Amino acid sequence: MTKAVFTLPHRARMAALATTLALAGCASMAPPYAPPPLPVAAQYPETDTAGASAPDVAWQAYFADPRLQAMIAQALASNRDIRIAALRVEEARAAYGIVRAEQFPTIALGASGSRARVPADLSPTGRAMMSAQYQTGLNVSAWELDFWGRVRSLKDSALQTLLASDEARRAVGVALVAQVANGYLGLRELDERVALARATVDSRAESLRIFTRRFEVGSISKLDLTQVETLLSQALSLSAQLEQARAVQAHALAQLVGGPVDLTPVAGEVSRFDDASVLQPLHAGLPSALLTQRPDLIAAEHQLRAAQANIGAARAAFFPTISLTAAYGTASAELNGLFDSGSGAWNLAPRLVLPIFDAGRLRANMDLAEVRRDVAVANYEKSVQGAFREVADALSNRRWLALQVDIGKTTLAAQSERARLAKLRYDNGAAPYLEVLDAQRDLLTVEQQLVQTRRALLSSQVSLYAALGGGAPVASAAASTH
Repeated sequence: MTKAVFTLPHRARMAALATTLALAGCASMAPPYAPPPLPVAAQYPETDTAGASAPDVAWQAYFADPRLQAMIAQALASNRDIRIAALRVEEARAAYGIVRAEQFPTIALGASGSRARVPADLSPTGRAMMSAQYQTGLNVSAWELDFWGRVRSLKDSALQTLLASDEARRAVGVALVAQVANGYLGLRELDERVALARATVDSRAESLRIFTRRFEVGSISKLDLTQVETLLSQALSLSAQLEQARAVQAHALAQLVGGPVDLTPVAGEVSRFDDASVLQPLHAGLPSALLTQRPDLIAAEHQLRAAQANIGAARAAFFPTISLTAAYGTASAELNGLFDSGSGAWNLAPRLVLPIFDAGRLRANMDLAEVRRDVAVANYEKSVQGAFREVADALSNRRWLALQVDIGKTTLAAQSERARLAKLRYDNGAAPYLEVLDAQRDLLTVEQQLVQTRRALLSSQVSLYAALGGGAPVASAAASTH
């Protein structure tokens, strides 16, 4: 038995294919995108006019300390959060590739052959028959013609998700740069406080030696000696607490960096950290600028666009689905005649499915897409409000902490003079040692508080830099995906 063979002129086939492809590229039914209005004030409570824009200043230029630069570079290369964020981008890229491929037909090369024997009692001729059929060609299986833009909307949604994941990766980088910088500043703060505590311990240990000798010769009372011992014990306790805090801070910083790092103070390095290495003027600009500066806000906007595209796919699902199954090749009853002249064969099988009753499934899917769009809008507005607050807080902290540092320096100078005078009064017999005890205790407290305030001021600068979108790693190739 020989399979019937049909032929179609080449020009007619090409015209039909071109028409099909044109119809399959219809526009999406997604609603037009319009960014929500900013749910924040037009200006920050604290205004400034000097300095550069944070995104224009690379972290290598903003953080001048070489050790900090090395730690940030190592963290961006080794931190596990960065690695996970990068893998999320690759995951989204693969998902986008899958959805994008749905726009095009899947063409496969197929070949088949069969032989059959029909017994005489089943044969219409009353005689046993042998039949054979061989065919080969290109097949297109159930390709959806995207008349209503459903597949295109799904592709747009996947693309926006990919772009959002890439911006989320950059946002993780911004947060990581700030965390490493703050962790390093915290470590340097503790280094300075430990150095102050050790110097105090050495000074009070020497005082105890002198007072012990005086007590042995009977020139001072037991009360004076116990007060000096109390001062030394307090300094030793503070030193131990600071050493413990420094160890914990070093462990946290090593985890952020993502690998072994030398966090011991460099030999000969001045324990006091350099404020000028971080304190650089930054211009906050207007809140509207955050929309193009902060990766997390850009990511939230891409998520909103993805939700809009999903609405288009949900709308298109209400319309008929038209799919195409086709094949073109050769067929013959004999294997050796498969490629002979006149053996060409083709088939075309369009399929249309029109939803009539689905118990409200399509309507519920549409409602779900719209609710998710509303959730994306709320998340976007929340992200904008959070970014606005972070910048406003950093600006306020920078202003008031700078004032506190100036006050702390004045207080330290006054407290140092008080301690000197109290010691002089005690040496001249004009005051009890309790006055010296109080003055030295307050002096140590003021010294420690000033170091903490200076570090807090530096951290406010780091927070402002990150809140304005500074420190973001370079965008990957995801932004250029089509």
